[in-house]
Amino acid sequence: MRTGYLGLGSNVSDREEHLRAAVRMLRERGVEVEAVSSAYWTEPVGEVLDQPDFLNAVLRIRTGLEPEELLDLCKEIEAERGRALDAPRHSPRPLDIDLLLLGDLELSTERLTLPHPEVTGRRFVLAPLLELDPGLALPDGMRLTDALAALGPGQRVDQAGPLD
Repeated sequence: MRTGYLGLGSNVSDREEHLRAAVRMLRERGVEVEAVSSAYWTEPVGEVLDQPDFLNAVLRIRTGLEPEELLDLCKEIEAERGRALDAPRHSPRPLDIDLLLLGDLELSTERLTLPHPEVTGRRFVLAPLLELDPGLALPDGMRLTDALAALGPGQRVDQAGPLD
């Protein structure tokens, strides 16, 4: 069993329900959800900026699944919640589940990179991650509090309140 972190995001229809459904569906499929961060309203990032704000959260999980099995499960849940998996990258979506960290695993395959390559550059990931585990560091020892401090201004992130 490994401890890991999943990032959740939604900016289509009932965002809060999409995030809650992801938590339920992960639990129903045998992933132990140990902790759920607050939800955060965030501005879109990436190629498509003209879209609604996101509601984001992070989960701390325990799982015996291998990394690509966990990725497959996340993609399955996204599809069940209505995400078009062939839509352009960073476009509006009912549910996005990103595998951020999985134990001390460092991995780079065609489908998956761990830690997530953008974990240290996204305030909407770092704020909820650090809410759950303030001392969290990457496998290479980089403290995520230092990554957050290095971001400087920008990337609006407003705490919305508890998710579960």
